[in-house]
Amino acid sequence: MALEIFHYQRHHNVVFAKWLSVNGNPEPKIWTDIPFIPIDFFKDYRVASFEGPEAIVFESSGTGHSGISKHFLQDPEFYICNFRKCFELQYGQASQFAWMCLLPGYLERKNSSLVFMADDFVKYGLRGSDFYLYDFPKLIRQIETNEQNEIPGILLGVTFALQELAKVYKGPPLRYTTIMETGGMKGRGPELTRAELHKQWCTRFGVSQIHSEYGMTELMSQAYSQGNGRYVCPPWMKIMIRDISDPGNWLAAGKTGIICVVDLANIQSCSFIATQDLGKIHEDGSFEVLGRHDQSDARGCNLLVSEN
Repeated sequence: MALEIFHYQRHHNVVFAKWLSVNGNPEPKIWTDIPFIPIDFFKDYRVASFEGPEAIVFESSGTGHSGISKHFLQDPEFYICNFRKCFELQYGQASQFAWMCLLPGYLERKNSSLVFMADDFVKYGLRGSDFYLYDFPKLIRQIETNEQNEIPGILLGVTFALQELAKVYKGPPLRYTTIMETGGMKGRGPELTRAELHKQWCTRFGVSQIHSEYGMTELMSQAYSQGNGRYVCPPWMKIMIRDISDPGNWLAAGKTGIICVVDLANIQSCSFIATQDLGKIHEDGSFEVLGRHDQSDARGCNLLVSEN
């Protein structure tokens, strides 16, 4: 299916076609030979595999060095079906939880794909589902209500906001509430590793594991971690690790390099993306995110510009 999508996108996606021409117009025999476009292309170009107007444009926060990413979609309903299924595969129906969303920063800007997803979960979630922004007292009261009534809840929060909540939370250990962080600590105080943060939060909230969501503006799909920072992808999403110094070399399990994502749900844009995240995969197919490598794709962008 990856090869079928590759041939479809090379004929319908102008940016991808130009990128392939820079790379010698390859004819991959297997999907692992497909070139991955640098994720920064979503900042500089309209990466779309359809003609005509888009129905919605998701935008990133713009914390990077070269502006905001834009993801153009012709069919938002496909995104809704996809993110519901990604969650369902690991947790069950999203409607079976009370969603408490702590997403400052994302809520304060337009066109966030994360807020779009969270809004759907809140809309169909159990009683108490809501966005809480900076209202920690109201959020803590809702958490305590859910705990007292044994209502399964998910506290979906950006990292820096969960860190602030952890400082003021003095309630009982959480038995029915899952804490799920989505990343987002850059420029918000001392940079701690995910493992250090999760250890602090486990102590503060009285839980054994912190869950995580791995998603981004440029992807339609999400991977989830139910603990220990190890993410699991849906069947139509796959992670590969590229050598930092040799883009043509794929690394074996346990080796650290650049995370490259095949997301077959990205049919409306491009399914083959080289991120700026550092990570490693494990033998069981799960993966870890270990940091950033911000300059990894600068050369690729310059090559495409030179072709225009």
